[in-house]
Amino acid sequence: MSSQVPETPPTAAHAKADTNSLGELLGEVTRDLSTLMRQELELAKAEAKQSATRAGKGGGMLAGAGVAGHFVLAFLSLALWWALGTLIGLGWSAVVVAVIWGIIAAVLASVGRKELKKIKGMPQTVETVQEIPPTLKPNGENR
Repeated sequence: MSSQVPETPPTAAHAKADTNSLGELLGEVTRDLSTLMRQELELAKAEAKQSATRAGKGGGMLAGAGVAGHFVLAFLSLALWWALGTLIGLGWSAVVVAVIWGIIAAVLASVGRKELKKIKGMPQTVETVQEIPPTLKPNGENR
């Protein structure tokens, strides 16, 4: 008893391959690849613009807060300097206030650096580019 595998009906891709020339099929692949690359570039531009806009707004707000905070801290520092000056002398009290501000600056710089490292960049673009089949990537990227 011989078992035959029934033939599967031709798909649209099979019909297209039968009716179009190889040159037409390659042209279509090239156009599709070009469209894909343009879309990826547009996505990257949109994500970069969105990130830059958010960073600009946040930076502007932080700058305004920094100026206002500077005046508050300047006057509080002068008050502390004067108060300590009555106890240990104005010269030494200025050194104490400067050391306190040095410690605060070091802590703020450390925390700020950690926050900057958390910026994600363009996660959706990276994800979609990784979905491009390895055969379509340049030779250096095939791994």
